[in-house]
Amino acid sequence: MKNSGAEERVDEVKEYVRKRYSEIAVSRQSCCPSCGGAPSMVDVGLKLGYSNEDLRSVPEAANMGLGCGNPVALASLKEGETVLDLGSGGGIDVFLAAKAVGPKGKAIGVDMTEEMVKGARSTAKKYGYENVEFRVGEIENLPVEDCSMDVVISNCVINLAPDKERVFREAYRVLKHGGRLMISDLVTEGELPEKVKESFEAWAGCVAGAMEKTNYLKTIRKAGFENVRIVSESTHDIDVSDELESKITSVKVEAYKA
Repeated sequence: MKNSGAEERVDEVKEYVRKRYSEIAVSRQSCCPSCGGAPSMVDVGLKLGYSNEDLRSVPEAANMGLGCGNPVALASLKEGETVLDLGSGGGIDVFLAAKAVGPKGKAIGVDMTEEMVKGARSTAKKYGYENVEFRVGEIENLPVEDCSMDVVISNCVINLAPDKERVFREAYRVLKHGGRLMISDLVTEGELPEKVKESFEAWAGCVAGAMEKTNYLKTIRKAGFENVRIVSESTHDIDVSDELESKITSVKVEAYKA
């Protein structure tokens, strides 16, 4: 039985995004459409919300200039906790989380791009991290046991997933009872132009897949989470199209598994 047109479209989006981020992993270039020119990764990291101390405390290779926030800074991680990062990329948030939870805790990153995982594993090995792990997998189908995580974080990745409800259901599944979700992501204020939604480049640039803000929060609640709230938000500068001015917002969202 052949896939429907919608399923084929989802597969095409995933493959394009996977290919784009594989190229980023190999070339070490940020996809950040708001950065412009060729700023240093430190400058990009500071713009995204990391502190100088954060950037000094992790391997330089982990900072790829990707993301739209710093979820670790808001997650109130405690020593001994187990943390899962959805779409871990070069590993910056995993390494920051590993430092926060200490040797008795653990930070795990999942990314669908093998080149990203390979690079993050190499960085972890080179710098002697013993409480981190990187796994290849899709965030819609996490290679993680039920009720095994204290915290799930993510940084500007869920907008890349065509099926966000499934992503949040998976996050809910792997969290322990009482566990918490802390994510940075891009959402929209109103509907995006149809031509932007159809653009593969806009998907890879974290724009086309962004969900309308109210529906985004509803989707998290529908997955089972409680006490869902926006901790902070800001307009996200982006140069993809003049039509997107003031339409893209960076939000930090907190939620709990009852």
